[in-house]
Amino acid sequence: MRPFWLLPILLAMAGSPVRADDIKQTGLFRRVKASIDAVPAIDTHDHLRAFDALPNRVETPQGVGMTLHSIFAGSYYRWTNPLSPWPANGEFEEWWRTAQHDFDNARATSFYRYLLPGFSDLYGVDFDTITPEQAQQLNQSIFENYRDDRWLKDVITNRANIELMFIDPYWQRLKFSREYKFAVPLLNVTTLMRGSHPDRFDAPLDSPFVFARDRGLSTESFAGFLQVVDRIFSEAVAANCVCLKSTQAYQRTLRYANISRTRAEDVYGKPPEETTDQEQQDFEDFMFWHVCKLSAKYDLPFQVHTGQARVQGSNPILLADVIEANPETKFILFHGGYPWVGETGVIAMRHKNVWIDSVWLPTLSYTMAKRAYQEWLEAVPSDRIMWGADTVNAEGIYSATEFTRRCLAEALAEKVERGELREEHANRIGRQIMRDNALKLFPGLRRMLWRETP
Repeated sequence: MRPFWLLPILLAMAGSPVRADDIKQTGLFRRVKASIDAVPAIDTHDHLRAFDALPNRVETPQGVGMTLHSIFAGSYYRWTNPLSPWPANGEFEEWWRTAQHDFDNARATSFYRYLLPGFSDLYGVDFDTITPEQAQQLNQSIFENYRDDRWLKDVITNRANIELMFIDPYWQRLKFSREYKFAVPLLNVTTLMRGSHPDRFDAPLDSPFVFARDRGLSTESFAGFLQVVDRIFSEAVAANCVCLKSTQAYQRTLRYANISRTRAEDVYGKPPEETTDQEQQDFEDFMFWHVCKLSAKYDLPFQVHTGQARVQGSNPILLADVIEANPETKFILFHGGYPWVGETGVIAMRHKNVWIDSVWLPTLSYTMAKRAYQEWLEAVPSDRIMWGADTVNAEGIYSATEFTRRCLAEALAEKVERGELREEHANRIGRQIMRDNALKLFPGLRRMLWRETP
C-alpha cells in the first residue's frame, strides 16, 4: 500500500492536476446531457416581447438595432455588475474601449457566466478571452441577426430546442395575446391585488378599472370590483391562459394574513393619499386569498415569485399558512425560493398542492441550483419540479436554457455516479423537469404543441 504523501507525486508524474473529480469530463455526464438536450423543452417563464417591441435596441451608424451592449443590457448581468453606457454617437469602438474592462470583477458570477454559452455556441466566441477584433465582429453579427425575426425564432425553437414558452407580459398584464407559435399566455395578477383605487394604476393595460370601463362594467362597489376580477379570469381562460403569476415579492412581504371581506371593503375606494400602508396591506392580503380561490375555481395553477426580491420578506416559508389553507389551489414556488431552497423543498414535501420551479435559479447561482436539484429530488417526487429561462432575447434565452440543461445534467450524473440513481432513471427525470411535468400540470398545453415528438 502506497503512503498517502506519495499520491500528489504520482499524479504529477502522470501529468494530472491534483483536483476533485469533474463529472463533466465523464462519458456519463455527456450521455445524460445529450439526453436532456434532446428534450423539446417547455419553458415555464420568460418575458419575450413581440419582435418589433424587443427592448434595448440602440442607435448605431447603421440605424437602430440590437448590439452586444443590447444583449448585456437585457440580461441580469447589470444587477450586480457595471455596464458602460452606449455612446451618443453609436460607435461600437468607443463603447468597447471602456466596456471591455467592465467584466473584470464579474468573471465568477453566474449573472455573467450564464451568458457565455450564447456567445460560444451561437457565435463561436470565447467571451472570457475575446479580442477587440472578435468583439467588433460579434457586435456586427448580432446587429445583422436582428434585422428580422428569423434568427430569434430559430435560436429559440431549434438551437435552444424549446417547443413552448410561457410569456409573462408584465408590460401589458391584462392583454392576452400570442405573438409566436411557441408562446403560451398567462394571467399576471400582481396588479389586481393592489386594486383598492383607480389611482394606483399608471398603465391602462394593468388596470382592472380600465378593463371594466372598456366593457361597461361597474366598479362602484367592492362587490362590483370582485365581479370584474372574475370576468378577467373568465377572459383569460377563454384566451388559453394556462396559469397565474404574482411578482408581489418585489413590493411587499409574502406573509398574507387571512383578512375579512368586510375589512377589505372598508379600504376599497379610498384614495391612496388617504390610505395607510397597513390598510393597503390588508386589502392586498384579502385579494391574495381571493385570487387563490379563483385559481382553484378556474383550475389555473398559481406561479408565485419567492426569494431574491424584497429579500426581507420573500422567504417562501411565509406562504405556508396560505398554502395549507387552500389545498385545492396548485401553488408553484418560483426560483426555488433562492436562497431558501431547503425551505422550498420542505414546503413541497409537506404539501401535495405545491410544485417547485427552478426558473432563474442556475442564473442566480449555478452551484446552489445543482445542490437544489439534488436536495429536492431527495425530498419530493420528480414530477413536481420544473424550469424556465426568464429572459428577453434570443441569446439570453439560449444561454439560460443551456445553463439549466448543463446544471441539471451535472446534478443527475453525480447522483448516478454515487449509485443513488440508475442512468435510465436520471434520463427520465431530466425529461420530466424539462418538459413532461409542465404537460402534466397544465393539460391545456397539449393543444398548443406543434412538433412531432416521440
